[in-house]
Amino acid sequence: MIKYIGSKRALLPTITGLVQSLPGVTTVLDPFSGTARVGHALKRLGYRVVANDHNAYAATLARCYVEADRDDVVPDAERLVAEFNRLPGRPGWFTETYSIRSRFFRPENGARIDAIRDALAAKGLPPELEAVMLVALMEAADRVDSTTGVQMAYLKTWAPRAANDLVLRVPDVLPRAAHGKGRALELDAVEAAGAVAADLVYLDPPYNQHKYLGNYHVWESLVRWDKPDVYGTACKRADCRTRRSEFNSRRTFADAFARLLAAIDARWIVLSFNDEGFLDRAAAETLLAAHGTVTVIERDHPRYVGARIGIYNPAGEKVGRVGRLRNKEFLYVVGPQRVPAGLAAQLPNPVGRRRRP
Repeated sequence: MIKYIGSKRALLPTITGLVQSLPGVTTVLDPFSGTARVGHALKRLGYRVVANDHNAYAATLARCYVEADRDDVVPDAERLVAEFNRLPGRPGWFTETYSIRSRFFRPENGARIDAIRDALAAKGLPPELEAVMLVALMEAADRVDSTTGVQMAYLKTWAPRAANDLVLRVPDVLPRAAHGKGRALELDAVEAAGAVAADLVYLDPPYNQHKYLGNYHVWESLVRWDKPDVYGTACKRADCRTRRSEFNSRRTFADAFARLLAAIDARWIVLSFNDEGFLDRAAAETLLAAHGTVTVIERDHPRYVGARIGIYNPAGEKVGRVGRLRNKEFLYVVGPQRVPAGLAAQLPNPVGRRRRP
């Protein structure tokens, strides 16, 4: 899957183990699905998953990894991957924007992306197969980009991986889950919560002011293929300035989160949050307590990659020190009763061991 800030890759064993421990769960709603990594893992375990995200690239990842089923799409995807991998490069809008005006991809890979994306658009594929192929292209581009993992900027010198040739691979599409076919939605999170009844809702909302659209604007443009006006050194989409979420503002987060909780129709809620977010632990527990009994599982975790790199000025000079390199990740479990007292000790804790900076 693509590199992604806030990814729950390291916490997946803890999250999936927690969900498996809760009784009566067959359907899970994920209103902030991001890369769909959690939904994909739960689908693998047999749960019916409904994954939602308001960004087009994330909804496409969910359509590939949650909604599409292997037998329905993989044979055609294998044929298309072989066909597209033979295409010669043809420079176009993507190359001009992300290889010439900015330096996210070497021009030869930018030209391959242009050629493959145009060919994909001309196919008029069914939505699930199209999503699988878009994810194949997104992931191929991610393997040859020149960033630290976010698209707020590109590296001053080319990353070694950027010299590799862009090659498509078929994504890891799973068979249909035992509890039924999944769905992918592209709605506001509160709207999605009100539209879908589930046994469990997994919440992983934005926790600070940094918008995922700005962090991954290249993928949004690659998926939409709307060739938008762009601005700045990073050639961000113009709508990065206007598309806003109440969950990205300290002033509006609590009210938006309260409306989200009120819209949920589920027996269980699992909230993934950390101690750098807009809500501290006491405030989160107070909001959640109105919807059931709250249990908190705490994990020690490395901070995001930017914190480990350090603080630099526009000239590329290191100008400050990061206060800490680790934070506390919390899993809040809300339901009709407390989870067993010893559950936290039983769950996998792959990030619990401290490492030296």
